[in-house]
Amino acid sequence: MTRRVPTAAALLAAAVLAGCGSGDAGSGGETEITFWDTNAGPARTPIWQHAIKEFEKANPTIKVNYVGIPIAQAPQKIDTAIAGGGTPDVADISTSGLANLVAQKALEPVDQRIAANPALNGKFNPALLTTVKNVVPDGKTYIYPLSTNAGAFWYRKDWFKEAGLEPPKTWSEFFTAVDKLTAPKENRFGFTIRGGSGSIAQMLEVVYGQSGITEFFDASGKATINDPRNVTALEKYAGLYKKNTPEGDLQNDYVKMVAQFDTAGSIAVMQHNLGSYQDHMKELGPDKVASFSVPKSDTGVQAVLSNPVGGVGVFSASENKEAAFKLAEFFAAKEMGGYIAEKTGVIPANTEVQGAQAPHITEAQRVLNDPATKVVQMPYHLPEFNEITKTWAEPLFQKVLLGELSAKDFLDQFSAKLTEAQAGYKERHG
Repeated sequence: MTRRVPTAAALLAAAVLAGCGSGDAGSGGETEITFWDTNAGPARTPIWQHAIKEFEKANPTIKVNYVGIPIAQAPQKIDTAIAGGGTPDVADISTSGLANLVAQKALEPVDQRIAANPALNGKFNPALLTTVKNVVPDGKTYIYPLSTNAGAFWYRKDWFKEAGLEPPKTWSEFFTAVDKLTAPKENRFGFTIRGGSGSIAQMLEVVYGQSGITEFFDASGKATINDPRNVTALEKYAGLYKKNTPEGDLQNDYVKMVAQFDTAGSIAVMQHNLGSYQDHMKELGPDKVASFSVPKSDTGVQAVLSNPVGGVGVFSASENKEAAFKLAEFFAAKEMGGYIAEKTGVIPANTEVQGAQAPHITEAQRVLNDPATKVVQMPYHLPEFNEITKTWAEPLFQKVLLGELSAKDFLDQFSAKLTEAQAGYKERHG
């Protein structure tokens, strides 16, 4: 069956007005369920559509309606659907937003389903399962893990070779390389800062990577983000703006960074994650681009931020939960879980997925599996975290880049907000 991809307006209207569609019978009397892709776009939509097509082949009595929602609009659309009783049956969900959904009792726990399924029980990476459980207060599993990501610095192999440089292993080497590869008169810049939407996670990765601090909160519950070592690290990072980056980076989001790095070819190093692999390969190819992991601090500490675990969850309001669970478990099993991870260029959660790994995956796994690597757990368990980092922090970070706000003042305020949120969480959950 050939599917048309609806327009964005039609998809969003269907998401809010039609809701999940559970309980509707298809023309052949089949069960009908709805899947929301919460990061829809040209790169990911075909992947989910293929997975759904394969599921329908294996389960001919179940029809799956695909609804694609752009990532920036997804949280609000899901909250609206929960409030209005129009949720999908299944959705693509990350641990970065999981606490909010669990707080609204929107999702079904899946621990018993996993334990009872031989294709899934014992097949997920234990560290990823732990991450999924740690972001919710009751320690249950509310999504089937599909994949995880890792911070990556994509770099122009050809530029580095021309300059006689190796990929940096420490932050001192990083700043030296970025400076050496900057030539504004030739429209070449050593780095591109993400100053717009999505800037804070990347900023935190650089700050904690430089300082080597390994805990987001100290023993008393105070956020460590304004530690003097982090202040110094942010000052160095912000100091790259307009010196080693284009001035337009102040408004940079992912799309603009990719345009500068891939299409315009004016950037030596672009910080993102493994998920941008396909974009780089399409425009530049393996001869011109590769990745290196977050460099070590100058004291030798390899500190990396925990990355969200992507998965699929079944909504409590679904009227066809058995069909919904079947779809989610089909996505999470070895064959389709491996396909989704491969096509999106990230690390599969199912440990049975085998085969040759792309170099960027091998490098990321090397760092994550190294016992010496320190993983700084991001506080995704705090319901306020996304609002603090998006609504409050992003515009103030732009002021830091412009020199209108000091790194210390910014991080002091940031620390106070996170510390207050952590105290509230402890008070509510013990």
